[in-house]
Amino acid sequence: MHVATLTLMILAAGLASQWLAWRIHLPAIVILIASGLALGPITGLIDIALAPEELTELIGLGVAIILFEGGMDLKLGEFRRVGHGVTRLTTIGPLLACFLGALAAHYVAGLTWPVAIVLGAILVVTGPTVILPLLRQARLNKESASLLKWEGIVNDPAGVLLAVLAFQYFTVSGEDWGTVLLSLGQAVLVAAVLGGLGGWLTGWFYRRGVVPAHLKPPMLMVLVLAAYWASNQVQHEAGLLTVTVMGLVLGNMHLVEREPLRRFKENLTVVLLSVLFIVIPAQLDPALLGTIDLSALLFVLVVLFAVRPLTIMLATLGAPMRWQDKALIAWIAPRGIVAAATASIFGPALVQSGFPEGEILLPLVFLVILVTVVIHGVTLAPLARGLGLAAKEENGLLIVGATDWTRSLANELGKLDIDVLVADGSWYRLKPVRMDGVRTYYGEVLSEHAEHELEDEHLSYLLCATDNDYYNALVCKALGAEFGHHRTFQLAPPSESSDEQRRLTLQQRGYFAFEPPIDAYTLHERMIEGWAVQTTRLSENFSYEQFEDKLGEPGEDWVLVGSISPDGRFRLYSREHPFTPDEGWLLIYFATEQASVPSPKDRERRDDGE
Repeated sequence: MHVATLTLMILAAGLASQWLAWRIHLPAIVILIASGLALGPITGLIDIALAPEELTELIGLGVAIILFEGGMDLKLGEFRRVGHGVTRLTTIGPLLACFLGALAAHYVAGLTWPVAIVLGAILVVTGPTVILPLLRQARLNKESASLLKWEGIVNDPAGVLLAVLAFQYFTVSGEDWGTVLLSLGQAVLVAAVLGGLGGWLTGWFYRRGVVPAHLKPPMLMVLVLAAYWASNQVQHEAGLLTVTVMGLVLGNMHLVEREPLRRFKENLTVVLLSVLFIVIPAQLDPALLGTIDLSALLFVLVVLFAVRPLTIMLATLGAPMRWQDKALIAWIAPRGIVAAATASIFGPALVQSGFPEGEILLPLVFLVILVTVVIHGVTLAPLARGLGLAAKEENGLLIVGATDWTRSLANELGKLDIDVLVADGSWYRLKPVRMDGVRTYYGEVLSEHAEHELEDEHLSYLLCATDNDYYNALVCKALGAEFGHHRTFQLAPPSESSDEQRRLTLQQRGYFAFEPPIDAYTLHERMIEGWAVQTTRLSENFSYEQFEDKLGEPGEDWVLVGSISPDGRFRLYSREHPFTPDEGWLLIYFATEQASVPSPKDRERRDDGE
């Protein structure tokens, strides 16, 4: 097959698998591996005409970018909050997991000690490329999510390094511990120099404008790959540790360009994952799939129900962690692309070094990946809810700006059992809201503190309602990706209706709330005039058209704020992003008390002639 056609097939299959997984709410890795097996061993459509060593090197470059992107997501602020658990999970944990995994591989799977120890090291990794999407899907609280995220990202290079050291001990050094310790020291040193110092120097140059803005993301990608390659020249497979450290350093330097750089890496990571999880399983020899026997299946069960729980129990013994977090982490450990890529490297290498059992390494690792991803992907959310570690159902409102009007809205939504959180940087403005029993956040909503401490996973809409229109726009753009831009709203500026050319474009702000768009000054004036946030329910005998006729002109006599559908889903209204209320919907509107609509019971009494 022509190279261009083959490349297009791999890209199309990978991204189609990602889309299908999103549509049917399955972990993407499951669909990707199934597609790779279908296109490779089963149909033979994908046959990459490269030597195994060359293909392995290309896979390594992709994994390096993925681990760098994961490192950029690690925040030192998170570590300060959950460091008591992370330290145990990333120091004691890998050694215990390697030891217990090797025991299981030897006594259950029947592998020789050299192959068993390498396999135990490979299974130390817990796959950030798998765990991060699962965390978003399960909507864990931030502390529990941070523990799993840090463990997944930090333990990836740790597991690879352990596999390298084990491989060298049995094949290169002639079982000489001195050589192994020297290799470990070299790996740590090169990661500190090329990853730590190199990452800091890159950030230093970027801050000073040495590189133009449009070249920063692609040049960073090249620098990451160069650091990976150079590290591997000093110490085999030290590059993965180097790029993780480099990502950690750059991600915590507070670069102005951090978000564009991170988005570029995220998009690239999606493509790379799609390609790698098609290419790697496609290279499996169909004959090797037949080597999966009862002992291999039993080994996977032991990894799930014995190795992982024992590792976490021993590693966190005496650590000041909640028992719920320990229980969750003891079960959740899906493996991902790094485990697959590492097995594809060391399996053939072990065979070449005189360990024929190395050929089963890749099929066995793929079996562990499939089982852990499916089982942990299905059970993470219900287990988190059962342990009280998941956010409540996503159905609520984050209000930025404490005013008399937002206080009125928060109180009305509270009566309807809709979760509300009001954030403001003024303790004085928040005081009356707090006195009403409404949850509040005191501080800058865009601060690092808020990023780590503000529990907003259960809130579905954002309303920026301060009297500073540009600040409202800034918050909407900063938090738009988290809430979804279609659920991000702000009050309109006073000149919105009369000065179209001077206002911010939709790409620079949130949607203007309500119909017609209302500014903060107008809401304040009408609160003084006696307007209030009220509700009424539509019915078969009282339609939305009748509701409009009753209240008068929208914007002049009343303002539609939002609604609650019959299934209890809260929605905020905007003329720019409208919805059509129907029978059974509860309308939330802002009007004078005199213009209020009778309640459903009052209408029934009136219709009955009482």
